[in-house]
Amino acid sequence: MSVQLSKISVETLKGVGPKLKEKLAKLQITTVQDLLFHLPHRYEDRTQVKPIIETQDGERVMLRVTVQHSQVQYGKRRSLVCRAFDQTASIDFRFFHFMAAQQKKLQAGVELFAFGEVRRFGRSWQMVHPEITYIQEDQTAPLLESLTPVYPTTEGLHQASWRNLQKQALVKLAQEPIEDLMPQELIEQWALMGITEALLWLHQPPKNTPIESINSEQSPAIKRLIYEELLAQQLSMQLQRVRFKQDSAFIMRNEGILKSKFLESLPFKPTKAQQRVGQEIGKDLESSKPMLRLLQGDVGAGKTLVAALAAFKVIESGFQTVIMAPTEILAEQHYNSFKQWCDKLEIPVSFLVGKLKTVERREALVKIESGEARLIIGTHALFQDEVKYHNLGLAIIDEQHRFGVKQRLALKSKAPENRQLHQLMMTATPIPRTLAMTAYADMDLSIIDELPPGRTPIKTIAITEQKRDQVIARIADACEKENRQVYWVCTLIEESEEIQSQAAETTADLLAEQLPNCRIGLIHGRLKPEQKQMVMAKFKAGELDILVATTVIEVGVDVPNASLMIIENPERLGLAQLHQLRGRVGRGTVESHCLLLYGHPLSDNAKSRIQIMRESNDGFVIAEEDLRLRGPGEFLGTRQTGEMTLQFADIVKNAALIPEIQNSAKQLISQNPIIAKRLCKRWLGYRHELADV
Repeated sequence: MSVQLSKISVETLKGVGPKLKEKLAKLQITTVQDLLFHLPHRYEDRTQVKPIIETQDGERVMLRVTVQHSQVQYGKRRSLVCRAFDQTASIDFRFFHFMAAQQKKLQAGVELFAFGEVRRFGRSWQMVHPEITYIQEDQTAPLLESLTPVYPTTEGLHQASWRNLQKQALVKLAQEPIEDLMPQELIEQWALMGITEALLWLHQPPKNTPIESINSEQSPAIKRLIYEELLAQQLSMQLQRVRFKQDSAFIMRNEGILKSKFLESLPFKPTKAQQRVGQEIGKDLESSKPMLRLLQGDVGAGKTLVAALAAFKVIESGFQTVIMAPTEILAEQHYNSFKQWCDKLEIPVSFLVGKLKTVERREALVKIESGEARLIIGTHALFQDEVKYHNLGLAIIDEQHRFGVKQRLALKSKAPENRQLHQLMMTATPIPRTLAMTAYADMDLSIIDELPPGRTPIKTIAITEQKRDQVIARIADACEKENRQVYWVCTLIEESEEIQSQAAETTADLLAEQLPNCRIGLIHGRLKPEQKQMVMAKFKAGELDILVATTVIEVGVDVPNASLMIIENPERLGLAQLHQLRGRVGRGTVESHCLLLYGHPLSDNAKSRIQIMRESNDGFVIAEEDLRLRGPGEFLGTRQTGEMTLQFADIVKNAALIPEIQNSAKQLISQNPIIAKRLCKRWLGYRHELADV
């Protein structure tokens, strides 16, 4: 009787001892099947010899050449340089590590095969540390019959080891095909190759296969893996949703007295979009199934008001609500807004962040545990072990892309009686439809798609840093003549908080020299939280004219009197971040401007981003472009780290496939949940909590 490859340990392969087994386990490879699904991330072509003149910059190729001369060169680093040629051109081989014997061997007239990466400099070619095979009389090239795979690896595991292991695994695969978990009707519907055939082909692509076509849908093997990987990803998200909805939550039904009082106290009427979304959330809260809803709204769309309606519904039902923000600045802004509303409604509010003094913290913890605090606002400190809730019913998470899955799962431990919390996630970064159908397929989506009346569109102007003096003059007019406030945002390409802070300090000093009549504040990541709060409070109160800041002000600052923003080096930021920063102005009724002060030279990508910012104020248009330019990994940030690291599928390029695959995933879960879970385990492994079959 044959044994499934998913049951055969890698220890059965020749050369796998305890140390190698441990290294493979770090990559979640414990069985022969795991090994076969560890696929190459690129290929090298050692099946043909190429003329030098036909090589491309960065291409790894096999050359047949004759040595012209070699010599040791002395510069910053000593190196051996060998000039060689074929019938089409010359090339330099450079060795930084070499022996005298090697130099002696590379004499004029010697013929050899060299394999390595070609770098082009103008009309000259170079290869650093090529693999050399010296040609004896009538020797043929050491060519292979298939392309050479290059595998993702870990420290201490070389490509030769990978190829040896995979060669053994492929022998076993030929004897014992892998079970095809994808239903036959889907294989036929999508005209897909069998999984075993696809794996054999990908580990050993035949010679003459164009390398650029391997990782595209032109390859039937890749097409098969794209479909199966996307199906597994959809199954994963939908199974998580099913499991979440299997839990029960408390039903929040009441007369709506707090809601009525709150709406009556407002000096304006909610927009139709806010009313619609408020009703969607209200309906969720009245169900025994836990709510898991993502609330999207562009900068300034009024998500906080909708969150308040949800919070008051839960509080009137006798339960507590928490609002979690990613930064203390944003948490404090929420606290100030909600405190004003809650005081009128006689709702006790507590604040819990890391900066609290011991006495304040202890007092907050007591109020939270006793149930005296009905609304609790803070940072991730809200979900530390020592925080005990009396009867928590709803968690509202703002700027949810800043939080990972682990933090969201920690919420369940805070719910009473083994119930699940209702959860409302909020984001001011509009989620493109493609991404919503993949990374957020476990959530219901609500969109606030209109801005409150009175908001004026922000005019965005790109201006070269060579015209900095004109920008300074514009700031002087805004502050001194128009009595307006100004943001100046400093960005740096380095990730160093220290360097970024220094840049902000330098800018603040220069502005103080050039604008002696303006009051200037400075905020950056190295300041203590209380220092940041103090500066922000002064700016909000109108005691400062100009706020020089790093991107720390991206979220959470609401100063209606600020009507001008300067973003220095905008080419260094993504579109979503630029849009978020720009949204700090235009919050009043006065026309606002955002100046993008760019440096030279601009890359094509940077030019595209700046052009999009000039043309559009629509967060969804910007988000789609941002996703296209940066890809899902960067766009998602920390959310569900690892969950979207797709190896073959690309949710932008393969966007057209997703709706059909999503529907097929729903059918598979209802018709055969065991196969659905096994597909998840095959593709997502340790990253998938439901992979327990």
